[in-house]
Amino acid sequence: MNEETAPPPLTRREMLWIFSGLLLTMLLSSMDQTIVATAMPTIGRDLGDVDHLPWIVTAYLLAATAATPLGGKLADIHGRRIVLLGALGLFFLGSIACALSGSMTALILARGLQGLGGGGLISLAQTIIADLVTPRERATYQIYIASVFMASSLGGPVLGGFLAEHGHWSLIFWINIPFSLAALFMSGKYLKKLPHYERPHRLDLAGAVLLLTATTSLLLALSSAGQRGSGVPFVLGLFLLSLASWWALILWLHRAEEPLIPISLLHDGVVARATLGASLSIGVFISLSIYMPLYFEALRHLSASESGLALLPLMAGTVVGATLSGRLMVRIAHYRLVPLCGIAIAFMATVVLIFAASRLALPALSILLGCVSLGLGLVLTISTVAVQNATPLHQLGTATAVMNLCRQLVAAIIVAVFGVMILGAGRGAETLSAAGLDAGEAAALGLSYTRVFIAAAGLMVLAFIAYLRLEERPLVGSRASASSTTSASHGESEA
Repeated sequence: MNEETAPPPLTRREMLWIFSGLLLTMLLSSMDQTIVATAMPTIGRDLGDVDHLPWIVTAYLLAATAATPLGGKLADIHGRRIVLLGALGLFFLGSIACALSGSMTALILARGLQGLGGGGLISLAQTIIADLVTPRERATYQIYIASVFMASSLGGPVLGGFLAEHGHWSLIFWINIPFSLAALFMSGKYLKKLPHYERPHRLDLAGAVLLLTATTSLLLALSSAGQRGSGVPFVLGLFLLSLASWWALILWLHRAEEPLIPISLLHDGVVARATLGASLSIGVFISLSIYMPLYFEALRHLSASESGLALLPLMAGTVVGATLSGRLMVRIAHYRLVPLCGIAIAFMATVVLIFAASRLALPALSILLGCVSLGLGLVLTISTVAVQNATPLHQLGTATAVMNLCRQLVAAIIVAVFGVMILGAGRGAETLSAAGLDAGEAAALGLSYTRVFIAAAGLMVLAFIAYLRLEERPLVGSRASASSTTSASHGESEA
């Protein structure tokens, strides 16, 4: 077993170079989600397949879900640098494949390849930052990270809508190429000087296969259930396959020598509850960012570019919330109040949308969506820091990967469910590609969005309960104390 070593001396210039490379890496992954949102209706019309639009997002999230824990485990075994470079390479190849896709099936498969790389980018970047700075300092660094998400959240929808309307939707993938090359260069330069906390691990490929089978069959079942022509036996068979796979995965995780998702981590109340609350919050946010452009274009008759502008408050709110929570976490002792207040704000704004979305003027609607996003953003930074603060140093990569895995898995499921509620309602999926909706179709689609808002409010209640029960452990201010504190807490929990 390799001993944990102190970080090698890094100059300020080297720290800035590493951190800049990590920010660019995060920009790639976050921009690729936001830039797709406003282009989706155009992609569906161009490829002649609107029914399977949710899979453009779901395929990415599904592949990222499988890749994230494996990437974290590999990073704990072989080091952060080589795994990060591999993830960037897969993302680069996936972006090219997406841009060259000539059918919805090809695009979905290419998005899966892209997700294999993108799944590890954010979690690996967060892990590297955790290697470099203490948990108390980490909350401050999250502010700089939030600025990257602000850039992608504000620029992504507008840029995606503009390129789809005035150019071609493939451009939203081609622009990843120069950024990927720059990130490869910057990430490979000084990462060799990172501190090393690697320990011998085994890859749980059986767990990864079971997880992929369980999630894929569940999402296929949800997608098929919302489409006409899907036989009941086929859908039921997919649900049964998913149920059996989840059951087998749970049994395997309890018996495997080194499971894909360490049960010991999930037994920690802080890790479990912070991850659950963040997963539900990010799932609602991603789903709204994906489907609100359809709402704006189908029911409010906006162009792709106008839809991107209308989406700005929703995309910016979560970054503002994450930035604010990062500042508050280092200043207040009872930091649990921040996500609780945030979820309460998001819930109240969602209740207004349930009853008045169709009657609100466009600016008021956008502001309300911004309030939802702001509230959910207050959850994200605190959940990341709380999980890392409760984790031993040698498991930071695995714990961060597990947290991101759960976020992506829950988000993929929520995106699929909301997709069934919206695109699977009557003739909604067919008419979204037409010139407009008649009164009956518009009313049916509007009712579908009302149900989505109701479901979102319900998920926020569950997230609120999770954070209400979250233990507030003091933020550790040094690496040595981080190691001893987390080791002691795990020892007590196991006892």
